[in-house]
Amino acid sequence: MQKYKLSEHFAELKMRFVIVSCFFLVAFCFFYYISEDIYLCLVQPLSKIVGNEGRKIIYTGLTEAFFTYIKIAAFASVIATIPVISWQIYSFIAPGLYKHERLIALGILILSPILFWIGGLFVFYFVIPKAWQFFLSFELKHSTLPLVLEARISEYLSLIIQLIIAFGIAFQLPVILAILTLLGFLSSAFLQRKRRLAIVFNFIIAGIITPPDVISQIALALPMVLLYEISIVSCRFLEQRPK
Repeated sequence: MQKYKLSEHFAELKMRFVIVSCFFLVAFCFFYYISEDIYLCLVQPLSKIVGNEGRKIIYTGLTEAFFTYIKIAAFASVIATIPVISWQIYSFIAPGLYKHERLIALGILILSPILFWIGGLFVFYFVIPKAWQFFLSFELKHSTLPLVLEARISEYLSLIIQLIIAFGIAFQLPVILAILTLLGFLSSAFLQRKRRLAIVFNFIIAGIITPPDVISQIALALPMVLLYEISIVSCRFLEQRPK
């Protein structure tokens, strides 16, 4: 392992922060340039359900649409910057690790962004269409006073971003449990014994971080249960590694 002075650590940390910031700014400019295309992609689940009914998404504040596009560009930039952040973290800590520790750290930092993206794609293509159908079922089009959805652009996209972040973080469960196992706080035997409690806890977490409909809650809870089972296997594998 290499040894560095504290000032050298701060200088390197500053350099890596600058690299991440520059990449984020470049990504932000690019994604703001195509923010309208991203918006059209994000409203696609809703447009597929309503079809050709003359629907529209509104904004009620003069600057609301502008800042919504800013939010879209910033969110897309953060997602695109995650691999760069992971690599900079690995490059910063790698000199202080042994060879086998570097392999474990690299595996975790590669797996974490991939799981986040999988969670985001899962919610966007499988959960959101079902959730939107559920919410639109409350419309009363043929009543004396029709109850019809006219979504605000900021609220709609904030909900999309909230769901993607929630599922992306939830899909980090194997990584979190693997880290706790490596630190000696957990074991595969402990996870097996607490399986029933973990299932209940997963459903509670899903109920907290998803919209108040059963479809979204179950759609998040079931993958989390599956990821918990995968975590047991991965933790058992980590326990069998050479000390």
